[in-house]
Amino acid sequence: MTTQKQILTLIRDLQRDHGTAVLFITHDMGVVAEIADRVAVMRQGRLVETGAVQQVLREPAMEYTRNLLSAVPSLIPRAPRKAGEAPLVLETSGLGKIYRERSFFGTAREVAAAEGVTLALRKGRTLGIVGESGSGKSTVARCIVRLIDPTAGAIRLSGRDISALPRAALRPHRRHIQIIFQDPYRSLNPRITIGETIAEGPVNFGMPHAEALAKARELLELVDLPPDAIWRYPHQFSGGQRQRIAIARALALDPDVLVADEAVSALDVSVQAQVLELLNDIQRRLGIALLFITHDLRVAAQICDDVAVMQHGRIVEQGPAAQVLTNPQTPYTRALLDAAPGREWDFANFRPVVHEAVTI
Repeated sequence: MTTQKQILTLIRDLQRDHGTAVLFITHDMGVVAEIADRVAVMRQGRLVETGAVQQVLREPAMEYTRNLLSAVPSLIPRAPRKAGEAPLVLETSGLGKIYRERSFFGTAREVAAAEGVTLALRKGRTLGIVGESGSGKSTVARCIVRLIDPTAGAIRLSGRDISALPRAALRPHRRHIQIIFQDPYRSLNPRITIGETIAEGPVNFGMPHAEALAKARELLELVDLPPDAIWRYPHQFSGGQRQRIAIARALALDPDVLVADEAVSALDVSVQAQVLELLNDIQRRLGIALLFITHDLRVAAQICDDVAVMQHGRIVEQGPAAQVLTNPQTPYTRALLDAAPGREWDFANFRPVVHEAVTI
């Protein structure tokens, strides 16, 4: 059972045992379907619709509510893209990370955050790493981009093993793999303009400043932000816009691989859908490979070609998204799917879902 499901179950138990009333604030309509008796929909500070949860889910009266529900990603995987023979741009074999801690009394303790992780990602494809909190998926992402050093295994970027390269030798390879974090505001410098933020990487790799700013303008256009964004600061943008800026910055060095570490989990469903569509569009136009880290199987179903499921630092199941998410082979993967909030609802069509297996 995932942490989210455990918390929702705990809240329901408290309600039953103590008669507690709960005011639950969320942007996740799946959670609403799972826990709420009544729902109130807000937009721009105003209450636009309220009612019994079954009524609102089946017969939403307001267009805004219908749009919110329609934006909830489906657990049914998108149509798979043909794998083809695109070149491998990222491989890991036996990747591991052990954290060593020493207590106050000097006793050594080892924690295996990742162990024996083997992955392969081809140009133009999206590989999702899914699992609950603490499964090791973000540790793997940070090892792959060498934000932390792995303790075992190999990381091959376009055929070159970068797992043990010292920092100085690693620098030329960093431009080929870039990361997008969960919280774009914390990853953007609030003291410098968006244009300077995007231009910083190319300038550090030798591009003239004026050329780097011109490229920043092109990238802002690519991620559907207005031209004057180049002179503005992070606090002047919404969360979804800041994530678009983070994507533009990651693209500034023309990487072969983008790593998105929970990059849409903090966004509401409508903005989340826009960012996912943006990432899909960028892949189609640039042929970039995407390593997508998420705990949300709905999101994974809508963006991933292949999925690796992690538990306790190990991959327990791996394969095409349509296969793993509709015909899981391990109890853990089945438990993850069963724990997805609102899985009994087809939000886009305002009705309970009919579960059907996808034929591969």
